[in-house]
Amino acid sequence: MTAGRLTELGQQLHTLTVFRSLLNDPVLLSLRSYLEGCASDSPVVSADRYCAFVSTLIGAHEPNLAAYIQSIVNDDENVYIRAVSRKQAVADSLSEAVRSELVILQKIADLTSGELTDPLEWSGYLPSFETGHSDIAGVYMKRTADISRFGYGIWSRYYMFHVDDEGTVIPVVNPDTQRLSDLIDYKREQGIIMDNTRALLAGKPAANILLTGDAGTGKSSTIKAVVNELKDEGLRILEVRKEQLKVIPSVMGMLSENPLKFILFIDDLSFQSDDDNFAAFKAILEGSVSAKSRNVAIYATSNRRHMVRESFSGRAGDDIHRNDTMQETVSLSERFGIQVLFRRPDKFTYLNIVHHLAEQAGIDIPQEELDLGAERFALTRANRSARAARQYVDSLIAARD
Repeated sequence: MTAGRLTELGQQLHTLTVFRSLLNDPVLLSLRSYLEGCASDSPVVSADRYCAFVSTLIGAHEPNLAAYIQSIVNDDENVYIRAVSRKQAVADSLSEAVRSELVILQKIADLTSGELTDPLEWSGYLPSFETGHSDIAGVYMKRTADISRFGYGIWSRYYMFHVDDEGTVIPVVNPDTQRLSDLIDYKREQGIIMDNTRALLAGKPAANILLTGDAGTGKSSTIKAVVNELKDEGLRILEVRKEQLKVIPSVMGMLSENPLKFILFIDDLSFQSDDDNFAAFKAILEGSVSAKSRNVAIYATSNRRHMVRESFSGRAGDDIHRNDTMQETVSLSERFGIQVLFRRPDKFTYLNIVHHLAEQAGIDIPQEELDLGAERFALTRANRSARAARQYVDSLIAARD
């Protein structure tokens, strides 16, 4: 490819309108700098700009230019994809702009190291990058047609999120990869949660779920594992801390227009009897106008079935309507459509979990010795639990290594 054609291709990028935000992408910025100047810059400057581009591409953890362009096109949040996700009519002019711009981006994706460096009068070493073909328009349109499974923007790139102290949604870059196959026993409980989540994905009425039980029984792990199983079907999870409950209505309002399905996850939920968050959360579960959304379900875990800390002095207080007050404190859990109890495992179940985890880890010691060690380990923690089983096997792995 001649230097003049490379310059012309770089200039075509300036015509991007629907995908204009891609012009700020660091890889495209670096590539544009090289393309637009390769016909006029000195060989030294051109070689420097080319190497800067390859360095930026490699730094983006994607040495294949075609794959990189495909990924940023797929993830771009633009006026076209938002209209499609909301099932709004798309003007012919907008559709035509998308098609034309995808052609330009395809030309960029098809560039090879040789085509970029051929015009250079450079006798020294120049790095190369991997090449390959990706049907930019075909893949993009396929994802757009199935937008409820793929999503767009930040929701396409990540699947686990949390809310920061300012109420901003932040992606989890290194999410927990727990799978249901890693969790031993509690299959009935897992099945209830999975069935409800599949209903959510299918657009059917899905209940809010409260998972209760002793610490370490796998409540939080089960929710994350369900998300890992179903993320490719359009499921996302957003964790909200208890002190952030008041942001839930605004978060739900934001998510209600998203084509994906969401679990709002609240871990280790409990309240003091005079907690202001109690009334706010109860109103959310009762279904305020802003909280109704067919694509969002609330999954909460608690070590306390009633979630409100009570004291004997509170039960014997001087409140004239004490029974009403007590009913108020226990009523929150009743607002969840499904309650799942994770019981503390008995000795047989606990050892069964240990056996499975030890087998997965390749721990080869006599079962009697394994069981005695597991029981001693549980005694030091005053309970048997799935967490204790995992910690015991981890300690064996560490000792072996």
